Amino acid sequence: MLVAQRWQKIVQLVNERGSIRVSELSAICEVTEETIRRDLDKLESEGKLLRSHGGAISIPSSQSETPYMERETTNAEEKRRIAQEAVRHVNEHDRIILDASSTAWYMAQLLPDVTLTVLTNSIKVAMELSAKERIKVISTGGLLSSRSLSYVGPLAERSLSTYYVDKAFISCKGLHLQRGLSEFNELQALIKQKMIGIADRTFVLADYSKFGQQSLAQVAAWDDIHYVITDGKTDPTMLEQLKERSIHVIQI
Repeated sequence: MLVAQRWQKIVQLVNERGSIRVSELSAICEVTEETIRRDLDKLESEGKLLRSHGGAISIPSSQSETPYMERETTNAEEKRRIAQEAVRHVNEHDRIILDASSTAWYMAQLLPDVTLTVLTNSIKVAMELSAKERIKVISTGGLLSSRSLSYVGPLAERSLSTYYVDKAFISCKGLHLQRGLSEFNELQALIKQKMIGIADRTFVLADYSKFGQQSLAQVAAWDDIHYVITDGKTDPTMLEQLKERSIHVIQI
């Protein structure tokens, strides 16, 4: 069995059974338990399963990463209008971060070709900006997440640590009033924590569907956020509560 076939088989078995032990996978795939443990580490880093004591479990659908092509078309009109508003907060000569969200990609499309430095972990954002000659694009590199077309992991985090930016524009899977921002897995959460940490100001770009949601891994508390840009369908009660926390809320 080829390595890629073994990985596919492992994911299939985990999803079919809900959970499975390392010893079972070792016998089925005819490799050592140590090899299986390495396989599970890799598959977890790609968001395809979750490690458990002695084995692995399937990821609930609410915690799995939505493929980029699907995110790109979900609530697209709201995301475009949010991105259009976000671009208004970018000034010439700014140093900014754009994450790998679909809204950040819409921002990249709308940014004028002026003198800017853009740091990103998104392949789509980097490609979009490559045609704009006056924008300097810095890609983090790192472990490629094929579903989100983003770089994550220790290399991407270390790359971010070498920079300082004026503004970070990020989105996330869940925005909860009490528990803050969250992402579907630790790798995505850690990269966004680092983005927030090196930015002077952080803008959260989120359509109405993200509010009131809580995902697996915490990204940040609301104390770390300066601006929220959202659409007109978002619950006004929650937005008022965010304003009470001294967050600048822009509803378009």
